[in-house]
Amino acid sequence: MSADESMARDSGSRRSMLGVLWLVYGVIRLVAAFWLFYMMPTATVMFGALLIRVPDPVTLMSAFHFIYALMIIWSAACGLFGLLAGLALLAGWGAARTLALVAGFLALPNLPLGIMLGVYTLVLFLPAGAGPLYGRSGAAR
Repeated sequence: MSADESMARDSGSRRSMLGVLWLVYGVIRLVAAFWLFYMMPTATVMFGALLIRVPDPVTLMSAFHFIYALMIIWSAACGLFGLLAGLALLAGWGAARTLALVAGFLALPNLPLGIMLGVYTLVLFLPAGAGPLYGRSGAAR
């Protein structure tokens, strides 16, 4: 077996393992989005209990609902892109790299699994020779 065949097989096994990990991550994030949606009334009551002595509770409650809705949307988007990236990597779709990069960027704020999976995906799929694309921005002056 030549070195090229060994590297190709190793790269294929890494991509398939990464695909499985993205599928697992996608399911976890979709369950989290469902749980956040299901627990919204409880979270609202709990946050509202903190607003007893606040001068303007309506504004803070509106901000809470906005941020909570963003958390649900973010979690659902991470889950959907994670599932798509996992399926694409396992099936060998042409858009697998793009979907994995999008899923990797979306997953970065999620501790700890999102950071690990996102960083590994970005390292694996971003081009190694990207330095010349940025010109002198990284050069010492």
